[in-house]
Formats: sequence, structure tokens, C-alpha cells
Amino acid sequence: MSLSFPPLMHGQPVISDALAEAARQATLGCDAGLVTYALGPAVVEAAMVFAPDVPLAQAMQMLPVCGVGFQNALGALAPPEVSVHLEWDGAIRVNGASCGNLRVAAAGRDAAAVPDWLIVALSVPLVPESAEMGLTPERTALYAEGCADVAPDHLVEAWARHTLHWINRWETDGPRPVHAEWRGLAHGVGADVTIQGQSGTFVGIDEDFGMLLRTTDGETRLLPLTDLLEEPA
Repeated sequence: MSLSFPPLMHGQPVISDALAEAARQATLGCDAGLVTYALGPAVVEAAMVFAPDVPLAQAMQMLPVCGVGFQNALGALAPPEVSVHLEWDGAIRVNGASCGNLRVAAAGRDAAAVPDWLIVALSVPLVPESAEMGLTPERTALYAEGCADVAPDHLVEAWARHTLHWINRWETDGPRPVHAEWRGLAHGVGADVTIQGQSGTFVGIDEDFGMLLRTTDGETRLLPLTDLLEEPA
């Protein structure tokens, strides 16, 4: 199936693991704007390739940008009663339950260096893995939350369009509009969390979307988004 993408973006279907194929293409020198996608019967996957011109610490803001883009996309396609929220580490919540995630990979881990490429990948379950999934508050799938009419191809296309809009806002106006939009969608602010082996109260984010974590001894620690980088398979 051939999808339609906005200018400066182009698609490539894959059988599975959109992130791994995007990383392979990025390593080979593909143009930024490539969107790899796998439209399986149970899970939809997609990954966007970026060519940052800022250090990795700032380029990592594409993770929350893509999260906001996904929330806007699903919000436009799903029934109005469906709520979508975003966790700091890329997890997605639909009607309060975990429903897929966003992952990020880059060429290198030096926060002060400009990476050759950066990829944000999306994975969202369409149908429950089991009869129990979707009946508990922990995990769910789109079709269990009233989104049976959301076609996977339309979701990927909408994700690309809405994300491009927020990329343009980020480039034109800086991170402030993205901060404002993301804070309204954030899940877990003010709650006790355990992230990257560290526990505390999630009290907010810094200008680069790093998590501010207040520990039980009153110390506030900064967890940068670069802590979330993955090595693609």
C-alpha cells in the first residue's frame, strides 16, 4: 500500500521493524524525511528520519514533537471521547491505559555533537494481544478503545502531517509552543515514578525536555532525553 505524505517527506513500506529499516537507510545516507512503515493486522509501526543541524541534546526534542504530532493525529481521527496522553519516556496512553510508544535512536550519543541522523519510531497496537488486554487499566489497544474506524494507513499519514506542522513551529518559534502543547498532554507530572533506575517525583521538564526528578532526600535530578536513546536492531 502506497501512502501519501506531505512535501519533504516520502514513504517506504517494510514488512516489520520500521525503526531498524529507517536506521539502515539513514546509515546508507538517505534523505531526511523518510518515513518507513509497517501496517500489520495487529500493530502499526512507523519511523521518521531526521537530519539535525543542532547538537543531539536539542535534536532529541523531536521525540516530544513526534508525540504531540501523534496525539493531534489520533485526536483528529478518533471519536471525540477518546483521550490521548504522553509519558516523558515516549509511552502513549489512550483513555488512561498504556497503548504503544515512541522510541528514539541516533548516530552517536554525544549530547554536544550534531548527529548525522536521528530517528523517532512509533508503535501502536491495533487489537488486544489477549482477551484481558483492553479490559484492565494497564494496557490496551486502539480498537479496544473505540478506534475501530481509524485505518492504519490514515493514522501514519496523519502522524506525518501533524508532526511536520510541529517541526515547523519548533524551527520557527523555538521550543516554547511545543512545551506548552506537551505539558497539556503530559501524563505523570506530580506523580512518583521510576525512570532509568531512578525513583522520585516527576516535577517538570527543563528547556530541552529533560525530566526533573525530585528524590526523597529533596534533591532534584535532571534526566536528559538522551538517556532514552536506543540501539536499533
